Amino acid sequence: MHSHLKTAIKRKSNKKFDYVTFVAVLLLSAIGVAFIYSTQCYNMDETPLLKQFWVRQIVFIGLGLCVYMATAMIDYKWFLSYAHLIYFLAILILVPLAIQENLGIKLPFVLTRFNATRWYDFKILSLQPSELAKIGTLIMIASILTRSHMGTIKTSMRTLIKIGIVFFIPILLIFLQPDLGSTLVFPPMLFAMLYVSRLSKRFFGLALAVFVVLVSIVSFDIVSYSKYLSDNNIRAQDAAALNAFGSSSAILPMKDYQRNRILSFVSPELVDPSGQNISWNYRQSLISVGSGGLLGKGHTEGTQAKLGYLPSDVAYNDFIFSVISEEKGFLGASLVIFLSAVVIFGCMKASVLAKDNFGAYLAIGIAAILMTHIFINIGMTIGIMPITGLPLPMLSYGGTFILTCYFLMGIVQSVYRHKESFA
Repeated sequence: MHSHLKTAIKRKSNKKFDYVTFVAVLLLSAIGVAFIYSTQCYNMDETPLLKQFWVRQIVFIGLGLCVYMATAMIDYKWFLSYAHLIYFLAILILVPLAIQENLGIKLPFVLTRFNATRWYDFKILSLQPSELAKIGTLIMIASILTRSHMGTIKTSMRTLIKIGIVFFIPILLIFLQPDLGSTLVFPPMLFAMLYVSRLSKRFFGLALAVFVVLVSIVSFDIVSYSKYLSDNNIRAQDAAALNAFGSSSAILPMKDYQRNRILSFVSPELVDPSGQNISWNYRQSLISVGSGGLLGKGHTEGTQAKLGYLPSDVAYNDFIFSVISEEKGFLGASLVIFLSAVVIFGCMKASVLAKDNFGAYLAIGIAAILMTHIFINIGMTIGIMPITGLPLPMLSYGGTFILTCYFLMGIVQSVYRHKESFA
């Protein structure tokens, strides 16, 4: 971090608690509850109160606030002491999901739905371990960087190998669930942390080359899948139902429905020329966003979710931004983006003011995680990113995700609170 930037921000950050970021988190959470309610308001009579998603979201937020305060009150350096244990447990709980999904062995509490095995079902609540893996990997990489003296690419090779192993293990296990969307969060998190560690520029050149190779492999896989559909005269949705290509000559361990999501973005006319199958959610989201105009149709007055065009199983989660845009228009959507930017800035401010490298790595890594979620989620609702199923921080419905967001923001608050001893 540049010393003059630290000095300039520190002059304006003498408080012990970052109230601005905290209020932004609460406002986003309140907006999320309001529009989750909106997606269900047309059939409230059919669902018991305690099973309605907006009520459950309030409960999750309440628990999240407890997690936030508890995390903010402790010294974040506690995580440095237990980084290995936290990472090991985060990885361990991913293993049963990969086993059931790929070996077909039914395991207790492991839940498969929507063609994926991503959850533990404990009846009264479900847990998505990929969210915990983000936390464990974040803390472990920050720990490795803190304990190492990063220099040139030659002198830091041992550290890079450690980071590579820590980085790729959770990605592989999450990819095998399969959960392509969650894997996309890890690279920005890693590169943000490595960037502030002042690694050699040659490393980033090498990393860019690896990235190009990976993109090329994915592209070749998608082209091969397209050719497979054409040569066998099979529809994309039929291939997805059978995972036909993925079970035969697939280049990557991807599911056909994941390939269809990518193709529906880059070549929708190929996989869904009628627009009524694979690309349906994407097209209806564009209609939702576009129909809101400047001020929107009014809270609970949106028609896309109410009439079922924007499916009820995604409107309150992955496509909550579409609902907000339709009902509150451009101004409402802009408010969400502004508040999200405040949260990101709060993370970056904490990173600049951190009393040590560990705090700086944690805060900047958290900023990257949230920014990736925000960019991909909003991007897929307006058609500039493929649909990947990443939720919108503080707004989308989901217990594990809300608790994860509040825990991460609690770490940021802890970094901010302990800044005074910065040397």
